[in-house]
Amino acid sequence: MTSFFAQPEFWRAARLVADAALQLVMAFTGTVAFSVLFSVPPRFYVACGATGSVGWAVYLFISYTFKMPVMATFAASIVLTAVSRALSVRCKASTTVFLLCGIFTLVPGAGIYYTAYSFFIGAEEAAMLKGIESIKMAVAIGLGIGVAYSIPTRVFGWKKKPEVWRGEE
Repeated sequence: MTSFFAQPEFWRAARLVADAALQLVMAFTGTVAFSVLFSVPPRFYVACGATGSVGWAVYLFISYTFKMPVMATFAASIVLTAVSRALSVRCKASTTVFLLCGIFTLVPGAGIYYTAYSFFIGAEEAAMLKGIESIKMAVAIGLGIGVAYSIPTRVFGWKKKPEVWRGEE
Protein backbone atom coordinates (compact mmCIF):
# COMPACT_ATOMS: atom_id res chain seq x y z
CA MET A 1 0.00 0.00 0.00
CA THR A 2 1.35 3.40 -0.96
CA SER A 3 1.56 6.34 1.37
CA PHE A 4 -0.92 9.18 1.09
CA PHE A 5 1.95 11.56 0.36
CA ALA A 6 3.17 9.38 -2.51
CA GLN A 7 -0.03 9.92 -4.51
CA PRO A 8 0.26 12.37 -7.40
CA GLU A 9 -3.10 14.00 -6.59
CA PHE A 10 -1.77 15.12 -3.23
CA TRP A 11 1.25 16.81 -4.79
CA ARG A 12 -0.86 18.47 -7.47
CA ALA A 13 -3.17 19.91 -4.82
CA ALA A 14 -0.23 20.93 -2.63
CA ARG A 15 1.41 22.68 -5.56
CA LEU A 16 -1.83 24.49 -6.40
CA VAL A 17 -2.19 25.71 -2.80
CA ALA A 18 1.46 26.77 -2.64
CA ASP A 19 1.11 28.61 -5.96
CA ALA A 20 -2.03 30.41 -4.76
CA ALA A 21 -0.37 31.36 -1.46
CA LEU A 22 2.67 32.73 -3.29
CA GLN A 23 0.42 34.72 -5.63
CA LEU A 24 -1.45 36.21 -2.66
CA VAL A 25 1.82 37.24 -1.00
CA MET A 26 2.96 38.81 -4.27
CA ALA A 27 -0.41 40.59 -4.66
CA PHE A 28 -0.01 42.00 -1.16
CA THR A 29 3.57 43.09 -1.87
CA GLY A 30 2.69 44.61 -5.23
CA THR A 31 -0.25 46.50 -3.81
CA VAL A 32 1.83 47.89 -0.95
CA ALA A 33 4.53 48.91 -3.44
CA PHE A 34 1.91 50.69 -5.55
CA SER A 35 0.63 52.36 -2.37
CA VAL A 36 4.10 53.75 -1.74
CA LEU A 37 4.30 54.95 -5.35
CA PHE A 38 0.82 56.49 -5.04
CA SER A 39 1.94 58.39 -1.87
CA VAL A 40 -0.55 56.74 0.45
CA PRO A 41 0.08 57.51 4.14
CA PRO A 42 2.14 54.69 5.69
CA ARG A 43 -0.55 53.82 8.24
CA PHE A 44 -2.71 52.53 5.35
CA TYR A 45 -0.13 50.23 3.73
CA VAL A 46 -1.38 47.04 5.38
CA ALA A 47 -5.01 47.84 4.61
CA CYS A 48 -4.16 48.58 0.98
CA GLY A 49 -2.17 45.36 0.72
CA ALA A 50 -5.02 43.39 2.24
CA THR A 51 -7.44 44.94 -0.23
CA GLY A 52 -5.30 43.87 -3.17
CA SER A 53 -4.86 40.38 -1.74
CA VAL A 54 -8.58 39.90 -1.17
CA GLY A 55 -9.37 40.99 -4.71
CA TRP A 56 -6.72 38.68 -6.13
CA ALA A 57 -7.93 35.77 -3.96
CA VAL A 58 -11.46 36.12 -5.34
CA TYR A 59 -10.06 36.34 -8.87
CA LEU A 60 -7.91 33.22 -8.38
CA PHE A 61 -10.73 31.19 -6.85
CA ILE A 62 -13.24 31.95 -9.61
CA SER A 63 -10.64 31.74 -12.35
CA TYR A 64 -9.37 28.32 -11.21
CA THR A 65 -12.83 26.96 -10.42
CA PHE A 66 -14.85 28.13 -13.42
CA LYS A 67 -12.14 29.05 -15.98
CA MET A 68 -13.87 32.38 -16.68
CA PRO A 69 -11.36 35.24 -16.26
CA VAL A 70 -13.80 38.03 -17.19
CA MET A 71 -16.39 36.87 -14.64
CA ALA A 72 -13.59 36.41 -12.11
CA THR A 73 -12.52 40.01 -12.71
CA PHE A 74 -16.11 41.24 -12.35
CA ALA A 75 -16.66 39.37 -9.06
CA ALA A 76 -13.26 40.38 -7.70
CA SER A 77 -13.89 44.04 -8.46
CA ILE A 78 -17.24 43.90 -6.63
CA VAL A 79 -15.61 42.34 -3.56
CA LEU A 80 -12.63 44.68 -3.80
CA THR A 81 -14.85 47.76 -3.93
CA ALA A 82 -16.93 46.52 -1.00
CA VAL A 83 -13.77 45.89 1.04
CA SER A 84 -12.47 49.34 0.08
CA ARG A 85 -15.68 50.98 1.24
CA ALA A 86 -15.63 49.07 4.54
CA LEU A 87 -11.97 49.93 5.15
CA SER A 88 -12.61 53.58 4.38
CA VAL A 89 -15.10 53.69 7.24
CA ARG A 90 -12.86 51.72 9.60
CA CYS A 91 -9.69 53.69 8.80
CA LYS A 92 -11.45 57.04 8.33
CA ALA A 93 -10.00 57.59 4.88
CA SER A 94 -11.27 58.00 1.36
CA THR A 95 -12.50 54.92 -0.48
CA THR A 96 -10.32 55.96 -3.39
CA VAL A 97 -7.15 55.31 -1.37
CA PHE A 98 -7.97 51.62 -0.98
CA LEU A 99 -9.77 51.13 -4.28
CA LEU A 100 -7.05 52.52 -6.55
CA CYS A 101 -4.33 50.58 -4.79
CA GLY A 102 -6.35 47.38 -4.57
CA ILE A 103 -7.52 47.42 -8.18
CA PHE A 104 -3.86 47.38 -9.24
CA THR A 105 -3.87 43.56 -9.13
CA LEU A 106 -6.84 43.26 -11.50
CA VAL A 107 -5.92 45.77 -14.20
CA PRO A 108 -5.17 43.87 -17.45
CA GLY A 109 -1.77 45.46 -18.02
CA ALA A 110 -0.17 42.25 -19.29
CA GLY A 111 -3.05 41.75 -21.71
CA ILE A 112 -2.58 45.22 -23.13
CA TYR A 113 1.17 44.60 -23.42
CA TYR A 114 0.66 41.30 -25.27
CA THR A 115 -1.90 42.99 -27.54
CA ALA A 116 0.66 45.59 -28.59
CA TYR A 117 3.44 43.01 -28.84
CA SER A 118 1.37 40.68 -31.03
CA PHE A 119 0.35 43.59 -33.22
CA PHE A 120 3.94 44.73 -33.78
CA ILE A 121 5.26 41.26 -34.61
CA GLY A 122 2.53 40.82 -37.20
CA ALA A 123 0.21 38.41 -35.38
CA GLU A 124 -2.95 40.44 -35.92
CA GLU A 125 -5.34 37.64 -34.96
CA ALA A 126 -3.60 37.05 -31.62
CA ALA A 127 -3.52 40.81 -31.03
CA MET A 128 -7.23 41.08 -31.71
CA LEU A 129 -8.11 38.19 -29.38
CA LYS A 130 -5.94 39.50 -26.56
CA GLY A 131 -7.18 43.06 -27.09
CA ILE A 132 -10.83 42.02 -26.92
CA GLU A 133 -10.17 40.03 -23.74
CA SER A 134 -8.39 43.04 -22.19
CA ILE A 135 -11.29 45.33 -23.08
CA LYS A 136 -13.76 42.84 -21.58
CA MET A 137 -11.76 42.72 -18.37
CA ALA A 138 -11.54 46.52 -18.17
CA VAL A 139 -15.31 46.80 -18.67
CA ALA A 140 -15.84 44.10 -16.03
CA ILE A 141 -13.79 46.15 -13.55
CA GLY A 142 -15.86 49.25 -14.26
CA LEU A 143 -19.16 47.39 -13.98
CA GLY A 144 -18.05 45.68 -10.77
CA ILE A 145 -17.15 49.01 -9.19
CA GLY A 146 -20.51 50.42 -10.28
CA VAL A 147 -22.41 47.48 -8.81
CA ALA A 148 -20.55 47.70 -5.51
CA TYR A 149 -21.11 51.46 -5.29
CA SER A 150 -24.84 50.88 -5.64
CA ILE A 151 -24.85 49.16 -2.23
CA PRO A 152 -26.24 51.60 0.35
CA THR A 153 -23.61 53.32 2.48
CA ARG A 154 -25.21 52.33 5.77
CA VAL A 155 -24.20 48.71 5.04
CA PHE A 156 -20.59 49.76 5.54
CA GLY A 157 -21.18 51.49 8.86
CA TRP A 158 -21.79 55.06 7.79
CA LYS A 159 -24.56 56.70 9.72
CA LYS A 160 -26.18 59.89 8.66
CA LYS A 161 -26.07 62.47 11.40
CA PRO A 162 -29.54 63.49 12.50
CA GLU A 163 -30.45 67.02 11.63
CA VAL A 164 -31.27 69.24 14.57
CA TRP A 165 -34.05 71.72 14.07
CA ARG A 166 -33.18 74.97 15.80
CA GLY A 167 -36.43 76.75 15.19
CA GLU A 168 -34.85 79.21 12.79
CA GLU A 169 -35.96 79.42 9.22
